[in-house]
Parts: sequence; C-alpha cells; structure tokens
Amino acid sequence: MNMNQVTLAVNDINESVAFYKTLGLIQIVNDDHYARFALPDGDATFSIYLDPDKQALEPRGVVYFEHEQLDELVAALKAKGITFLQEPVDQPFLWREAILNDPSGNKIKLYWAGENRLNPPWLIKDE
Repeated sequence: MNMNQVTLAVNDINESVAFYKTLGLIQIVNDDHYARFALPDGDATFSIYLDPDKQALEPRGVVYFEHEQLDELVAALKAKGITFLQEPVDQPFLWREAILNDPSGNKIKLYWAGENRLNPPWLIKDE
C-alpha cells in the first residue's frame, strides 16, 4: 500500500492556491472548487477543496512536508511573507520542525527527520 494523496478542506480556494504555490508546491489541476499539486520531490500529490459546510469547523489534522534544508526554506518563505507559529526547533523525537497555518487554519509542519523518520532509536523490531 502507498499513500499518494492528501486532501484538505479550505475556506477560500484562490487564497489557498496562492499559499501552497508560495510553499513551493506545483499546481497541476485547477477548478473553481478544487486544486491539486505535485510536490517538488516524490510522487505524492496534495489537494485542496472548497467546502462551505466545513468552514465553521476547527481543522484537526496536521500535514507534514519534509525538506532537508529546513532552516533555509523557512527563511525563504518568511522573505515571501509567510508567517510561522514556530520557527524551526529540534524536537525530542529527533527531528526539526517549524509550524504554520494555511489561510483556512489547517496546521502545516515543515520538518526534516532524516533517518529518524523511519528508523528512530525506539523503532519496533521484528520479533
């Protein structure tokens, strides 16, 4: 099994498209109520859709985008006007992450984990 797509509900499709393009995602589908993006690395796609019924709900999920040069990426995004809730910080679970919200309040984490993402010291070993 392979996860290849994540989709989030948004309040304003145009504002959200601009935001995710600023993050570096490449828009590949455009519609009045839907947009899909390819990521610069890997085969997964990411999409957003306009959902008026969910506009009053608080977003609960978190989307992680991994980037090896995290600090440089955050600096470049800040220079483009992106606001962060948390600057890059080393976490006790052995990766570095920065936190921001998209225009609809969806939580986005930019991070770098390297080998620790799939092989942390507490990895469950086959018995």
